[in-house]
Amino acid sequence: MKILIVLTSHDELGATGKKTGFWLEEFAAPYYVLGDAGAELTLASPKGGQPPLDPKSDLPENQSDLTHRFRGDSNAQAELARTKRLADVSATDFDAVFYPGGHGPMWDMPDNTTSIALLEAFVSAGKPIGAVCHAPVALTNVRDASGGYLVNGKRVTGFSNEEEIAVQLDKVVPFLLEDRLKERGGIYRQGPVWLPHIEVDGLVVT
Repeated sequence: MKILIVLTSHDELGATGKKTGFWLEEFAAPYYVLGDAGAELTLASPKGGQPPLDPKSDLPENQSDLTHRFRGDSNAQAELARTKRLADVSATDFDAVFYPGGHGPMWDMPDNTTSIALLEAFVSAGKPIGAVCHAPVALTNVRDASGGYLVNGKRVTGFSNEEEIAVQLDKVVPFLLEDRLKERGGIYRQGPVWLPHIEVDGLVVT
C-alpha cells in the first residue's frame, strides 16, 4: 500500500511573531505506525523541502516513544527534509492520504487549490482520506461528486473551540476549525478535552 502524507509549509503564527508548523507527534506516530505495517510512504508539502516544525511540539513534555524514535532516525529526518512539492504528486499514485496537524495547516491548507484538487481526486477515486487535529481544515473547501462540501452530513472531529480558547489562540487563527466544519455541514463531535477522539464516516477519517 502506498500512502501520501501531506505536511504544512506555513511557519508564522498569525501576527504574533511566533513560529508554528506541523506537530511532531502527529507526524511521527502515523509515520511509524503506517510504515511498520508495511506501507510505502511519500511525504509532500505545498512548497516542498523541509516543512516547518511547531517549536512547542518539540518541547520535552510533548514527546512520546515515537517522537524519540524519530529523533534517532537519520533516514526519517532526511526524508522529511526533502518532501515533494504538492503540485508534483498525483492521487493516482497512492492508495490513501493523511494530513498531520499543528496550527500551520490553518493558514496554507483551506484555500490551497492544489491540495483541494488532490483531495477531490482521492474522493472521486474512492480512496481513504485521514486528517488529525487542525488538519481537517484541509477538507473544509473540498467538494464531493455532487458538488457539495465533502464534510456535509459526515461525522467529523478536529481541534475544538474549547481547546483553541484554552491555548489562547482563538483570536490568532484565521477562524475556528470546529465552527468552519459545522458551517460546511459537518456533524462535529468531540471527546474529552485533550484526549484522543476518532470519527470515521465512510472513507473520511478525522
